[in-house]
Amino acid sequence: MRTLLLSAAAILMAGAAFGASAQSAHLPKGTAHNIVLVHGAFVDQTSWRPVADILSKKGYNVTLVENPLTSLAADVDATKQALAEQKGKTVLVGHSWGGVVITQAGEDPKVSALVYVSAFAPDVGESLAALAKSGPATEGGAAIHPDAKGDLYIDPKVFPSAVAADLPLNIAESLANSQTPLNHTAFEAPVDRAAWRHKPTFYVVTTEDKVIAPEAQRMFAARMKAQTTEIAGSHASLVVHAKEVAAVIEKAALAK
Repeated sequence: MRTLLLSAAAILMAGAAFGASAQSAHLPKGTAHNIVLVHGAFVDQTSWRPVADILSKKGYNVTLVENPLTSLAADVDATKQALAEQKGKTVLVGHSWGGVVITQAGEDPKVSALVYVSAFAPDVGESLAALAKSGPATEGGAAIHPDAKGDLYIDPKVFPSAVAADLPLNIAESLANSQTPLNHTAFEAPVDRAAWRHKPTFYVVTTEDKVIAPEAQRMFAARMKAQTTEIAGSHASLVVHAKEVAAVIEKAALAK
């Protein structure tokens, strides 16, 4: 998975400098220097690498959370561990399922702003399962199925068109066949807090998304009163449109 996503990034961001020194740039006074990125289901933390490299080059301290995807509690704990290592103001960012995680974990006093990217944004008492049922049906949502162990996958035949239509087909097909599953207990677990209720919040709506309907994304953003940016891209826009996503995170880093 790591190699595949980095290959996609290389294709779509030719000329970008990966792994640039965070000390090579100066950030404006008052900026949150720390960015913690939480990935979604079916992929791993390298899905954030294109965005992370852009932000690192500009001087941010960027941390990629590695979600176990075994339960909501486990993913929240992994995010809390990452937050505990930060010194000072931190922007917490979630993609897809990661939006559920940051909603719960974002209460940490270090978190100065939240950014949702093509993400679920539950309120207290809501689960991913409930949100998925209440929103418009999508090709990707209909293709999620459990295996014998209760782990959830997206049908590999549907994955390329539903999740990553704007990635090269060979990359999308390879990602489809090397998914990181989400356990069904995470899908069904409600959050018991909603950090967005009292934190500056930003939302990136992906208008060609076939996993979380754009209409649902706009509903989440409106309910949170989030500052909203729309990108004409798929659910994989954090890779394909990394520059635009990074720009929103930079805005969040200046939030007060």
